[in-house]
Parts: sequence; C-alpha cells; structure tokens
Amino acid sequence: MMINIALAQLNYHVGNFESNTKKIISTIETARSNGADLVVFSELCVCGYPARDFFEFKEFIDLCEDAALQIAAVCADIACIIGLPTPNLRHQGKDLFNSAYFIENGKVKAVVNKALLPNYDVFDEYRYFEPETNFSCIDFKGHRIALTICEDLWNTIENPLYITRPMDMLIEQHPDVMINIAASPFAYNHDTERIDILSGNCTQYNLPLFYVNQVGAQTELIFDGGSLVFDAEGNMLDELPYFKEHVSYYKLDKGENGKAVVSYQHTGTFKPHHTSDIEQIHQGLLLGIRDYFYKSGFTRAILGLSGGIDSAVVCALAAEALGAENVMAVLLPSKFSSDHSIGDAEDLVKNLGCKSETIAIKNITDSFETALHPQFNTLPFNIAEENIQSRTRGVLLMAMCNKFGYILLNTSNKSEAAVGYGTLYGDMCGGISVLGDVYKTQVYQLANYINRDKEVIPLNSIVKPPSAELRPGQKDSDSLPDYDILDTILMEYVEHRKSSSEIINMGYDEQVVKRVIKLVNTAEHKRYQTPPILRVSPKAFGMGRRMPIVGKYLS
Repeated sequence: MMINIALAQLNYHVGNFESNTKKIISTIETARSNGADLVVFSELCVCGYPARDFFEFKEFIDLCEDAALQIAAVCADIACIIGLPTPNLRHQGKDLFNSAYFIENGKVKAVVNKALLPNYDVFDEYRYFEPETNFSCIDFKGHRIALTICEDLWNTIENPLYITRPMDMLIEQHPDVMINIAASPFAYNHDTERIDILSGNCTQYNLPLFYVNQVGAQTELIFDGGSLVFDAEGNMLDELPYFKEHVSYYKLDKGENGKAVVSYQHTGTFKPHHTSDIEQIHQGLLLGIRDYFYKSGFTRAILGLSGGIDSAVVCALAAEALGAENVMAVLLPSKFSSDHSIGDAEDLVKNLGCKSETIAIKNITDSFETALHPQFNTLPFNIAEENIQSRTRGVLLMAMCNKFGYILLNTSNKSEAAVGYGTLYGDMCGGISVLGDVYKTQVYQLANYINRDKEVIPLNSIVKPPSAELRPGQKDSDSLPDYDILDTILMEYVEHRKSSSEIINMGYDEQVVKRVIKLVNTAEHKRYQTPPILRVSPKAFGMGRRMPIVGKYLS
C-alpha cells in the first residue's frame, strides 16, 4: 500500500508549548488537506531543543504530555511522529527518556526511546535521559518502519562512540524504511558529514531513509534544517532548504520485488545544495540574530560602531536580520579615534540606513583619569587607561539599553576572544556575541561576501590595518601575530585539539605557538564572563568547550 509522507522542518521555541503545539497541529491539518497519511516532526519538537534543566521540572514534563494529547486529538484520520521527553517508569536509571510518539487514530500507537545519548561538545543528554535497550519496528499501512532518534544513526563513524547500534537490532525485524527525527546543530562543515553518515546507513542496511531536522536558533545553538531523503542505495533523493522552515511530501510504495521505493516529483532537475563555508556562516548568523531577538521578546539592537571591520560586519548582519530601522549604531570616538574611522562608520550608517548617535567619550575618560590621578600618580599611560576607554563605551551602551529597551550586540571576533584581546565589562559586554565563533580572517571573508553585489561595508574598513585605537598609532599587530598565522594556530589548538608540540612540528615558530597557546589558556576567565556566542564552527567557545580557569596544562 502506498503511503504519502510529509516531512515537517519547523522552527520551535524552547518551553513555548502553546506556540509549538499550535504550529504542529496547523502543519498536520495542512498536510491532511494535501493528502498526507503520515507527518514527521523533529526530535523533542513538543518542548523545543535543547530544553536543558527545564527537564528537571515535573510540570514541564506534564505540559509535554498535555501537548501530545492535544496533537493526538487532531490525528483521527492521519498519523504523525513527534518528539518529547517521557517519564522512565522503571525504578533504575535516569527519570526520563528522549522519546518519539507514533500517533495514529487519535492515540499513541508506539513509543520509541533514544538509545545513543550524546554527551560531548554542546550535547549533554545523558544528564537527563536513560538510554533505551529494547527496540521494535512500527507497522503502518502495510509498511514496517524502523524509527530512530538523531544520534541513533550516527554510530557508523570510523571511531564509534557507542558499543551498540540500534539499527543492527531493528534490521532483524525486517523493516521497509528508516525514519530518523533529529535536532542536529549547525556548523559550517557539518552538512557534508551529516549527508555521508546518513547515506552510509542506507547502503549498510539497504533501506531508504527519511530524515527530519529542526531549524532555528536557541540562544547560541543554530539548527540549519537541511532534512534529507535517500533511497536504499544511499542516493540523495531530496534535500530540504537550509535555515528556513519547509514542508515537503513524498510517496512510499513497494516495488515488484517487495522492496520499499520512495518517489518525489521535483519541479526541475534535482541538484544537492552546495554553498561555501562563508555563505553558510552568513546565513547561520542571520538566523541566530533573528531568533535570539524574536524568541527573547526584543526587536531592537544596539552596538558600538568604531569604523573597524568587526563592528561593521555585525551592524550589516543586524540590519539584514532585524531591519535597518531596528538597529542603533552608536559612534563613541575618543581622543585617539582617527578621522577616517569616524568617516567609515558614518558611511556604513548611510549605506545601511540604520539609526545612529554620536557620543564623544574624551571628557568622560578624562574625568576617570583625573579621579584616579592620586592613585596612578606619575605612573605611565598603559593598559589601565586603554581599558577605561573601552569600559566607558560599555557603560554608555548599556545605559542606552536600559533607557530604550535595546539588546547590545557584542562585536568581538573569535581570534580576539581566544587570546583575550578585549576588555572585560567594556567591548566584551553584550546580550549576544555575533562573531565570537568567527575568526578574524573569516570576518574579512564575511565582509567581502556582504559586499558581493554592492559596497555595503566601506572598502576602507576592510583594507586598513585593524586597530583598537586605544592609544596613538595602535595596531593589532603590535600585540598579536598576523591574523593569517594566529588563526591557523588557533584552529589547530581549539578546533583540532592539537598540543603545542604537535603544532610546532607542523612547521610553526615555537615561540609564537607557545605564546599563542598561553594567551588562550590565561584568557579563560574572560570567556567565562562573555555573552553567549552564536555557534557556527565545530568547536565554539562556550557550552561546547569546557576548560578549567586555573589549569596549568599547556599554559
């Protein structure tokens, strides 16, 4: 018997049961009118992912079940698969399962629990959930479905993280098709890895696969969608759009040999989605900014605009994500700010059409220095006075936030955050860090990508030597290696977890490597106090990289 299957790639909001439930029910009703027999939603869609310690509240779990019953009530003549946490009724083990409900004819026909619980990088599922050890297929309209949840299909990698594979047990029950519901976070190199692993499952088990990923951002985690459909030979039949909601429909039937066959009518020739890393980062950051504001209940952003490339890129991204009319750029020139930096900032404001204010900080910083004169006495100008300027800017920007209801966008990049090249409670403050997972060399690439059709970011902001302009003639290169070298060393250390000796053996200068790694490790206390960072790489600072502040190893 043929089944019409709808894959629903949607954007959920953690803990917003009313919105999530309404969205799921609306999608079911639309899919029913389009002839669907089964609608498949993503992992933990009912409550949103990741819900983190919300899972420790009994009421939260009860609300998940209440929402599931509301969804079941509209499934009188259609089936659906939804994800939610469910209680573990056994005395032993964790209190919850990460579950999927298969709902048919208004009732929960089957419950499938996740077996492989990731506990690495940004994942912390074993903190809350008990792994499943028993597996059963689901029969629906003449087809047997092997239903799994996200990580359950990821143990086919070269270095397996788990000792079991749920599909090895499910395949013994002779399923016709695999369905996997997921909440797989975005990283700019993750899409190809995801495709390879899922395709490999198809060839290994000789079954077609429907894979549904969520889309949207939950604070620092961005989910890119990109849901997939494969045939039994591992050929990609369809790839849903990235970074936006989408629902697509497919037919599942059986061929003359009794094997399940998936068909989908493309409007034209199907070509897999291929984009550059920078384009993916650009799209991911836009979604991250947009959802952070929308889901937090805010609409307007503010940032300090210096005329440099970092704040220019953040301002351009914010204007595109939120609308230029909702972005306030504040120019905060000091006695060391160059005329061209002020001019570059003003040109960007004109190009974007965003709002702007100018607040000179010379008199304020002079007042601080005068007040501290008895203590500083005849000591020479140094980092103390430099940081007074940065902290003055932070105070003024936060005052604007409090007065007018803005959220401050942090403009520090990953290279600066890595080596501590920033001022706590100054340029490191903010509600969300837009570029904190984007290296300086990538910031330049982003600027050029933003300017792909016309000059949005002034060319001078891109080509001039980067400078914090906290003292006369200051350049970043006075304190740091060239960014081309610095970023490569940081990539090897942070992303690839290479030791100093390994990086030196790759041909990098020993003194430079040791200095960079020492800077990274001694700046850990700063990163503990920075805003959440939009994650776009496979190893971002924040919840996915957990280092001791006072540790000595590699320092």
